Amino acid sequence: MKHQETLRTKSDVILIGAGIMSATLGVLLKELAPELSITVLERLDAASRESSNAWNNAGTGHSAFCELNYTPEKADGSIDVHKALHIAESYERSKEFWAYLSATKRIIDPDEFITAIPHYSFVWGEENINFLKRRYEALQAYELFQGMVYSENREEITNWLPIVMKDRNPNLPIAATGMQIGTDVNFGTLTKAMFRYLQKFDNVHIHFFEDVKDLERAKSGLWHLTSHNLQTHEKEHHEAKFVFIGAGGGSLPLLEKSDIPEAEGFGGFPVSGQWLRCRNREVILSHYAKVYGKASVGSPPMSVPHLDTRIIDGKKELLFGPYAGFTTKFLKKGSYLDLVKSLEFDNIFPMLSAGMHNLPLTKYLISQALQSHEDRMEALREYFPYAKSEDWELVVAGQRVQVIKADKEEGGVLEFGTEVVASKDGSLACLLGASPGASTSVSIMLEVLADCFPEEMKSESWKKKLQEMIPSFFGSMIEDGKLCKLSRELTKKQLELEEKIQLTKVLS
Repeated sequence: MKHQETLRTKSDVILIGAGIMSATLGVLLKELAPELSITVLERLDAASRESSNAWNNAGTGHSAFCELNYTPEKADGSIDVHKALHIAESYERSKEFWAYLSATKRIIDPDEFITAIPHYSFVWGEENINFLKRRYEALQAYELFQGMVYSENREEITNWLPIVMKDRNPNLPIAATGMQIGTDVNFGTLTKAMFRYLQKFDNVHIHFFEDVKDLERAKSGLWHLTSHNLQTHEKEHHEAKFVFIGAGGGSLPLLEKSDIPEAEGFGGFPVSGQWLRCRNREVILSHYAKVYGKASVGSPPMSVPHLDTRIIDGKKELLFGPYAGFTTKFLKKGSYLDLVKSLEFDNIFPMLSAGMHNLPLTKYLISQALQSHEDRMEALREYFPYAKSEDWELVVAGQRVQVIKADKEEGGVLEFGTEVVASKDGSLACLLGASPGASTSVSIMLEVLADCFPEEMKSESWKKKLQEMIPSFFGSMIEDGKLCKLSRELTKKQLELEEKIQLTKVLS
């Protein structure tokens, strides 16, 4: 066969993209089935250079404590907490897996990638205060949100968030909720640590500068991939039984080329991101929290404004944003032709329909892209009233491609979140979408395993190992409060979060 004449790699598993998703799936597979050979293909020169990079929006540690877009208000005025509960539980499972890896010395010490930082929601105006109070009350029924505090007291909120409250209009009604057990995660550092662990295995090989161009299923059942080596400019071929496409914004074009029936009707809407980054170390050191507000009308959920303390490479940083923008790129280092090239016969109508239904969003993104520095500073001053323009600079964040799905009633709908698309035979899986992505990576990859390795997931050996790595895997922290408490006690100890919470109180 022509492919085999220039075959470069042959393995059981190919992972496309060297981000947090591929790293998580690779480690899970090696823990569950050490005999599997794995090839990783990455188009850039190192792991975690795109969406998993700490500067590209992936460092917040989404746990639904303070992200108000995860608890929408229903038509009857009640608060829908379903998504928040799912994300909170998924994040706790991620912590369990990271704790296992760190405690067993498979990866770096926890203080190198996770830090305790309190999470807050902050709103003003009677309507928003009413929403926040009802959200707080709805979440109190679940152990996952026990420990959350609610306040409308200015003095108390000032103690929590001094720079947010300084110089604020004293006549403006305000409210806030807070969770002390919030965390910040450097997913870039974590991703690299996981790949370093994988590289210790003789049957795992990671290849950089490999731009995957095509993939097809042979009659033998194997997948044949063609890549372009960006260093040698040679065309190379790869073969595997199972393929996972975890290439961030680059996943959709590859999914389309797979020609699996399950891929029909999927499209993507690219959204760029930007941050204001604080350059004043005195200001940076005066704030120690993640503070989320409500998104502007017409803005995408991923654009929920937040004043965000992060620990990046051991250094405290302060960001505000994200500011959205319109782009036709699917990757930060992609092509402006990405959107056009993604159009196919089966997704043109869903994409046009979704576009027609979301004209206010398109208008919003274009207006965001045209903002001046002072326009962005005005948005920041809603959360940090005395912010000085000279203390902040604009930095480009990552690209996100929101999922567009065919819909019988609407023609096409724009989805916010992540979605796993898997072939019926389980030989290929692809991850589409964005937030909360990285924070829920373990649960998402467990979904891939359930779709693509169903018989193995039923085996006693896999069940036993899954229980060891993720103790809550066979239970529900949403329904079982005791299980949630036990999980948090375990991860607090193994990830050394108790000591970090005490340090947080001192620093803040």
